[in-house]
Amino acid sequence: MSLFEVAHGCTLWEAAAMDGTAFNAAMAADSRFTMENLLLECGSVFETVRGSLVDVGGGHGAAAAAIARAFPHVKCTVLDLPHVVATAPTDDKLTFVGGDMFDNVPPADAVLLKWVLHDWQHEDCVKILRRCKEAIPARNVGGTVIIVDTVIGSAGSQQGIASKETEVLFDVFMMAADGVEREEHEWSKIFIEAGFTDYKITPTMGLRSIIELYP
Repeated sequence: MSLFEVAHGCTLWEAAAMDGTAFNAAMAADSRFTMENLLLECGSVFETVRGSLVDVGGGHGAAAAAIARAFPHVKCTVLDLPHVVATAPTDDKLTFVGGDMFDNVPPADAVLLKWVLHDWQHEDCVKILRRCKEAIPARNVGGTVIIVDTVIGSAGSQQGIASKETEVLFDVFMMAADGVEREEHEWSKIFIEAGFTDYKITPTMGLRSIIELYP
């Protein structure tokens, strides 16, 4: 049982289902800020997407919308729970699909998981990534999963004390909702168990990294 559940009598996700207005607005604001910087720093990651991308747990589509604007040839779909996509703003560049990422992910050339996996424990991350792997083609025809999340210590010696302290404090914060921030060896174990064969980590100027995950 998470600390959030002890305090409120329900999980974070149950609370968001009852009234997710503030949560969805916060996630959309984070996506608008984060994606602007990521596309400037690491836009080449998305340039390799051949034709379609599904943003898993993408909320109201702010991240997918940024990708669609930057790369008009990419057809972007947003997958989230039905009650979330039901209140999403209309966007003619996006397709919204109501569903559960633990059950099925729509087929696409690439899958995006932005700030999703740190919300879940090891076993759940493996389940989610297995669904993602089922959704994409083989690596030799461009299949990839793109993860935007924290990799503790990924910046190495270039990481200042403030960044290190922030990583630790954010890990403590995530524990409140039963989430966890991970070091590379913890991510690697998840990837192997989910059936992936290779990955590449690209640190960014912020605390989050881009992980390209290959089947």
